Formats: sequence, C-alpha cells, structure tokens
Amino acid sequence: MEQEKVNSGNIVDFKVLRRLLKFAKPYQGRFYLLIFLTVALGIAAPLRPLLIQLTLDNEVALGDYQGMVEMIIILIGLLFLQSVIQYSHTYLSGWLGQYIIRDIRTQLYNHLVRLRLKFFDRTPIGRLVTRNISDVETLADVFSEGLAAMVGDLFQLIFILAIMFYTDWRLALVSLSTFPILLLSTYIFKEKIKVAFNDVRNAVSNLNTFVQEHITGMSIVQIFGSEKREYRKFEEINREHRRANLKSVLYYSVYFPVAEIISAAGIGLLVWYGARGVIHQIDTGITLGMLIAFIMYIQMFFRPIRLIADRFNTLQLGIVSSSRILNLLDNDEHIPDNGKHDPDHIDGKVEFKNVWFAYNERDYVLKDISFKVDPGETIALVGATGAGKSSIINLLNRFYDINRGSIFVDNKEIV
Repeated sequence: MEQEKVNSGNIVDFKVLRRLLKFAKPYQGRFYLLIFLTVALGIAAPLRPLLIQLTLDNEVALGDYQGMVEMIIILIGLLFLQSVIQYSHTYLSGWLGQYIIRDIRTQLYNHLVRLRLKFFDRTPIGRLVTRNISDVETLADVFSEGLAAMVGDLFQLIFILAIMFYTDWRLALVSLSTFPILLLSTYIFKEKIKVAFNDVRNAVSNLNTFVQEHITGMSIVQIFGSEKREYRKFEEINREHRRANLKSVLYYSVYFPVAEIISAAGIGLLVWYGARGVIHQIDTGITLGMLIAFIMYIQMFFRPIRLIADRFNTLQLGIVSSSRILNLLDNDEHIPDNGKHDPDHIDGKVEFKNVWFAYNERDYVLKDISFKVDPGETIALVGATGAGKSSIINLLNRFYDINRGSIFVDNKEIV
C-alpha cells in the first residue's frame, strides 16, 4: 500500500485561504458579525483591569464608598456585556463553521460521484473517506478557533499594549522584559508541533486507507493466508500513528510549563520593581491599583501568546486539509455528457468498431476490437482473466472512455 506523505509547507497559504473564504460568501453577513464580535471581545477584556485600577486608586484610596459602589456596578455591567458577547461569539463561530463544512462536504461528495472509475482505480478509498470526513471536519476549527480567535487575540494584544504604555511606560517595559524569551520558545514550539501535527494527519490518512482496503479485500487476505503478514503491517502503521501523537503530546507537556514559568517571571519582576518604591518610600508614581492592573494585564497578554502556536497550527492544519480538498475538487476526470445518445427508447443494437482501450494509457486491454450485436441477439464473451470481458461492458456503460475507435448503440455513436 502506498502511504500518503504530505508536507505542511508554509503556515498560511493565502491562495488556499482566499478560496476557502469563498465558501463563507453565502453567510457573509454572519461572518462580518463574527469579526465585529471578535474585535469587541478584544477591546472589552482589557477594560476590566483598567476599571479595577481606577476603583482602587480613586474610590478605595479616598474612602469614597458611593463612588466605589458605582464603579462596581459599572464593572458588573461590563462583565455581563462581555459574557453576552462571548456567548454570541462562541455560538456564531460554531454555527458558521458547521454550515460551511456542510456545504463543502456536499460539494465534495457531489464531485466525487461524477469522477471516472479510472480515478477510483488508482486512489485508495480510505484516502477519499479521510478527505470527505476528517479533512472537512478540520475546516470547522479554522472558522471557530483559527481565524476568528487569532484576529481577537491580535486586537487584544494591541489594546493591552496601548493601555500599558499609556499608564506607565516603565512598568510596561519591566513587565515585557521576559516577552522575547516567550516569543522564542513559542516559535520553537510552533515549528515542532507543526511537523508533529502534519505527521498525525498523514498517519490518520494511512491508517484509514489500510483499514478500508483490507476490510474490503478481506477475502483476498484470507484466501492467501496473509492474516499475520497484514497484521504486522497494521501494527507498524498503528505504531507510526501512536508515535506521531505522542510526539505532539511531548511538545505540549514541555512548552506550557515553560511558558507559565516565563509568565510568572514577568509578574515577579513587575512586583519587585513596583513594590520597591513603596517599601523604600520612594515616590515613583506607581500606585497599588496600577500594580494590580498591570499584573492582570500581564496575565491577559501572555495567555494569547501561549496559545498563538495552537492558533497557527489550527489554521495551518486547516490550510493543509483545504489544499487536499481543493485539489480533489479541481480534479476534472469526469465523463462529459456530450448528449450524443439520450433516447427515449433503445432497441439494443450494439456495435464496437476498431476499439482500442487501455487503463493506464500504455498497456492496451482491447486492441482493434470490432463486433456487432443485433437487437434480441445473445452473444457470449469468453476468455481468460484480464482478456477484456469486463472492460467491454464498462466501455458500453461509459464507465471509461475509449482511446481509439467508436461504439454505437442503435447506430448512434456514444463515445
């Protein structure tokens, strides 16, 4: 069995992405609403630390109970609004993803049933099942967890940075001092997990192909007593699948603790720098509310960075799956309906005239075959296996097109 091996290539293939986004065109109103909700989430989240800072520095520090109550009410209102936006965003992204993959799967299946039998002769059915099920399902994550989430994270990062530097540029620089280390570790993780995910997808496709082929051809396996040999092949493919998954698990188990340590180090430096002025009674202009707000900013800032590798790989997996699906949709090996023979009634006269046919364009199965069958006449096709008996019937049914010659039904050429 030929095992599939597809390299992941670049993270984002914009040509494929543009074609993929065309499937969202029937739902462009909801798609634009999803983008709006994504931006709104990115802006609303950083407002919470800002409100807490203002409450601590203005109302709590001055003992303004009434003002504190008003700020708490505003904060609760913001949390409620953020929850509504988050619910709408999650539901809409899932809804959009499911409707789009429904359309893609329908279009893909409709395309498959129109392809020539020659295509199915050389393409493992398990691979086609993977395209129609697993690869299409992966595309749902592109819309629900890939594009939308990345746009939201980007806006949130920009907004947080703007607030941090506007509030106090010194605290901002201290807080972000560990950011280059996190960025480097994230890049290394992204590259490693990209290869691991690609190996997983290839292993899944090969596993599906092997299982489908051998279950379908189980009679052949048992006739030749090949159960043990095929079982050993299955074990090897299954081990590859396990190794690919364990490799991705290993990268996750290393990266996220490292990212947490780097994030904690940033918070530690922030607390050290901000608290030393209070301890030594130095007027640095840093207040308690500002310090607490910056701790929250750092947690909110580092979280999307930790997840960005996942976001990129979700998008990249979707691009790989999209490329496979689009390549299949671009396959034009269908039998054209030339309208040469579409009668209401068939008498049954069949004539093959100098017909040449080969499955692989080189080794001819039929060579200059000519015969005629009159209506009501019965003939027998006799010959050894591979002599071309089934090929004649397949050509008559137009499952394949001939290389040379003509086939007539009721004196009308059908190919």
